[in-house]
Amino acid sequence: MLMRTDPFRELDRFAQQVFGSPGTWSKPAAMPMDAYRSGDEFVVCFDLPGVTKDAIELDIERNVLTVKAERRPLPGGDDVQMQVSERPLGVFSRQLFLGDTLDADHIKADYEAGVLTLRIPVAEKAKPRRIEIAGAESDRKQLNA
Repeated sequence: MLMRTDPFRELDRFAQQVFGSPGTWSKPAAMPMDAYRSGDEFVVCFDLPGVTKDAIELDIERNVLTVKAERRPLPGGDDVQMQVSERPLGVFSRQLFLGDTLDADHIKADYEAGVLTLRIPVAEKAKPRRIEIAGAESDRKQLNA
């Protein structure tokens, strides 16, 4: 149901961790995520610590969900001297290809404690349902041997 992802995205994420190159709008870095099904919805969680809610963009077009976020440097002044800076800055992006069995029109998004959580309901047509069988015992036809 939850789709295919870019096979090279993990390689890009690994290279970004090793070489430490920040993402840009034209070449964003990957963001880590978890995805699982809970009842009648898929839940996708993106790790975005240090990103403000205003710096996150969610777009969907033709069942392709795009998440973009930008981690900006902390505001500083002449009296601020950075001692340790390990969190990568720049632009992060991830695309998910949603299957037809997911209801892309009713996605809910929450952002709390550096985690963006998307809840994507399963489409009604994809939910299991019971099919009634019509017919009565008296409607049986006898076969002549």
